Parts: sequence; C-alpha cells; structure tokens
Amino acid sequence: MEAFSQGLLAGRPQGPIAGLSSLADGQCAQSRLVPLLVAQWGRPVGYKVGLTNPTAQQRFGTTHPVTGIIYEATLRAQSGAEIPAAFGAVPTVEADLLVRISSEAINDARDHMAVLRSIDQVIPFIEMPDLALSDGFDGPNLLAINVGARLGVSGTPIPVQVSEDFAARLASMTVTLASDQRELARAPGTALLGHPLNVLPWLAQDLASRGQRLRVGDIVSLGGFSPALPTEAGRSYTVRYENLLAEPVSVSVRTR
Repeated sequence: MEAFSQGLLAGRPQGPIAGLSSLADGQCAQSRLVPLLVAQWGRPVGYKVGLTNPTAQQRFGTTHPVTGIIYEATLRAQSGAEIPAAFGAVPTVEADLLVRISSEAINDARDHMAVLRSIDQVIPFIEMPDLALSDGFDGPNLLAINVGARLGVSGTPIPVQVSEDFAARLASMTVTLASDQRELARAPGTALLGHPLNVLPWLAQDLASRGQRLRVGDIVSLGGFSPALPTEAGRSYTVRYENLLAEPVSVSVRTR
C-alpha cells in the first residue's frame, strides 16, 4: 500500500487495488494504508461509516455498511473555510453529520435513548472524501481506500438532548446539499440505516468484531445524506438541516 499512499498524497487517481477478493482483504489493506497517511493528515480521531443505505450498498456489492478512520485533517476546517476544489485524486463533497462520544457505554448501547446518553454533541458536517480510484469501485476497494476519508468542514456543535423528542427530530429532519443556492440533493434523517442513531450500535459491533471499542472523545461521521458529488472550483457548498432545531442550521465551504 506504500505506492498507493504516495499516489494518493500526490493527487493521482489510481486503478483498483490488486488481490482484493473479499471485504476482509479490503480491511487488511486499510489497516496498512492508514498509518502511511498519519504523517500528512494527522492522528486518527474517530471513524466514518459509509454505505448506510441499501442503494449505496447495492452499488458496491455489499449488504451492510463499511467503516473507515478519520484523521485530524478531516476535522480541521470550520464552516466558511475555503478549500481547493482539486484537494485530492478524486475529490468529492457530500452532506454528512458528526457525533462526539461522551461515554464508553456507547459500546453496549442498542436503543436510541442509550445512544443519546453516550454522545454529547451532534455536529453539522460537510464531508469532502477522496474516492482515489479511477475505476474498480467495489466493497473491498472502498474499504481499502479507507472509505475515502480525507477532508471535511465542521459546523457549530449542537448539544445533545436525551429525549424521545430529540431522537424523533433526528429522524424527521430534512438535510439538503446546495451549490450556490442550487439544491443538489435532499434526504430525510431516516436515510441513514432508518435513523441516524442506528449507525452507532452498528459501528460498535463492527469494531468489536475486530477487538476494538469506541472511546470517549471519538468523533463519528454517521454517513452521507447525499451522493458524493465531484467538487467544482469557485463554488459555495452548503448543507442545511431543517426541523432538527427550532431554526435551520447549516455548514458551508467555498472551493477555489
């Protein structure tokens, strides 16, 4: 994976990684790739969950989500930042949402109230994945490229309310991605595994299957409310969350 990492850092799209016949192969390749990128992108600070809806899973030939590692660089930019449109080999933008883990009880949480008691922030987030490959997109390759984790732009954290009402609003909210006020995508909160809070129990079990656990302070990207769309220079991208709070909240990024 060293040659692949060098191409990724140089912004060169690459063909599919040879020899990946299963998701386990992809996971093994990811475990070799991530340490090679730490020097440039900073230490791991949490996880991202991809393929959180059946349509995306079908496209990549899987029946469940996949997990990647996010870096310090993924969370460095704040709303209003300007980022080069060509920030990666295959640069894209998508609507997302972050949460911050506040209790290791999350590893055993299975219902929405237990999940809410184990997180303390919900954070508006524009993910800017680097899909890295020129072709060959399947589940093993997506895992191998760390589910495309690279950059992102964070909004103002929202304190979690441990209530059925807050859980209901996470499900019923509408999330939109717009470019210069032109809507590109729209999805309900339920687009992520039927409910955004369903992602965390799935992630905890996925990590446990590899002998790992979520830790206090970990940041988790819950998944895409939109497709990963190619970035264009000279644009302003905004993700807006309606009906989560009394007033809509948003996060934005400019590209150059």
